[in-house]
Amino acid sequence: MTTATPEQRTVLERFPASHPRGSWPADEYAAVQRDQGVNARVVMDLDTDQFLVVTGRTPQ
Repeated sequence: MTTATPEQRTVLERFPASHPRGSWPADEYAAVQRDQGVNARVVMDLDTDQFLVVTGRTPQ
C-alpha cells in the first residue's frame, strides 16, 4: 500500500460561493494565472463557502 504525501497549497485568491455568477470569477482568475505560467486551479472550501484559486507545490 502506498500513501500520498500531502500537497502544500498556496491560496492566490478567494471568491464567495454566493456570487451570482457562481465559480466563474474564480475560473476566470485561475485562467489568467495559468496564462502567466502559474499552475492555478479552483477548489471549493466547504468550511468557508468559498471558491479558492490555489497553486500546488510539492514539499521539498
